[in-house]
Amino acid sequence: MSDPTFAARPTLEEVAARAGVSRATVSRVVNGSEGVRAPLAERVRAAVDELGYVPNQAARTLVTRRNGAVAVVVAEPETRFFADPFFAQQVRGISKELTVHDNQLVLLLTEGAADYQRVGRYLAGGHVDGALIFSLHDDNSLPEMARRAGVATVIGGRPGWSDAASGPTTLYVDCDNRGGARDAVRHLLGLGRRRIAHIAGPLDQTASIDRLDGFRDVLPNTDPALVAEGDFTPEGGALAMEELLKRSPDLDAVFAASDVMASGALRVLRRRGLRVPEDVAVIGFDDIVSVAEWTDPPLTTIRQDIEEMGRMMARLLLRALESPSGDGAAPVALAPIVTPTQLVVRASA
Repeated sequence: MSDPTFAARPTLEEVAARAGVSRATVSRVVNGSEGVRAPLAERVRAAVDELGYVPNQAARTLVTRRNGAVAVVVAEPETRFFADPFFAQQVRGISKELTVHDNQLVLLLTEGAADYQRVGRYLAGGHVDGALIFSLHDDNSLPEMARRAGVATVIGGRPGWSDAASGPTTLYVDCDNRGGARDAVRHLLGLGRRRIAHIAGPLDQTASIDRLDGFRDVLPNTDPALVAEGDFTPEGGALAMEELLKRSPDLDAVFAASDVMASGALRVLRRRGLRVPEDVAVIGFDDIVSVAEWTDPPLTTIRQDIEEMGRMMARLLLRALESPSGDGAAPVALAPIVTPTQLVVRASA
C-alpha cells in the first residue's frame, strides 16, 4: 500500500493544466521572469497554491543561475554575536527581506582571521548568490575574498580601508554616526554639563571612529583623559567608566558609543553612589529597546533603525543581483545608503 505522505509532488505540467496556460508561462512566473501579463500570472500563482507546487531548486538554478541563498558574514565570534542584541535586530531585518523574496539566509560567523579562508572557500564554491558582511574591523580581507569569489556584496557600515573610495563602488548601509554623536553631545551641553566624557567603541571599526569624531566636532578641545575605549560589551563599558572616573572624578556627563556599553557605565556609577542624571548624565547610542528602556534609569540614546538597516542591506544586495553586469560590481544606479539618526530622551539625561 502506498504511503500518502510520500505522494508524488505536483509537476510544472499539472500547474499549467490547472491554470490553462503553457508550461513555459508557468516557468516564467515561478522563476520570477517578466513578460507575463498580470491576469495570467495571477492564475498561475493560484494554481501553484491550490496544488502545493514546490519548484525543483536544482532545475530552477539551471534556469536562473541563482541559488536563492545569501550569506550573512559577521566578523565576530559566536560569544559576541549571540550576546549582543544589535546583531539579533540586524539579522532579523535581513531575514525578513530575504524571506519576502524567497531567499534563504546562510549565517557565517568568524572567530578571527583564521576563519576567513574558510569563508572565502565557501563563497567561491557557488553555494550563495551574494554576501552581506558586517561588523568589520580594520582587516578588509572578507570583502576582498567576496570580490574574488565573484559574489555581489553589501557591507554593513562605512568601509574603512584606505582604497575603498578609489576602487569600484562599494555598496554599504550605515547610519549617520557622526551626526548622531554631535546631537548627543549638544544635548548634554544644553543640560548645562561641562565635563563630558566619551566611552568609544573599538577604534578599529569605522562606527566607533565616526562617533568619536562627532564627539570631537562639538568638543574639539576635550581633555584626552575624558575619552576611554570600550569594546561594545557591558563589561567593556564598565571598565571604561571606571577608568574615566579614576582620571576625572569631577566629570558630569558621559556619552557612550552604544547602549550596551552605557548599561555597564550605569552599573559602575550606581555602585560608586553617583546619581544619574543628577550627578552624571548618561547617553547611549542605538536605541535597543531591550536595553535602553530597562536600565535604571531608562537610557537617553541616539536611535538608529537597526532592523530597517538590515532590510536595506538585503534589498540593496538583491537589486545588485538583478544587475546585468553579472560580475558582482555595483551598477551605476545603485549607491551606498546612510540613514538619519534621532535623539530619544529618557530619564538618564
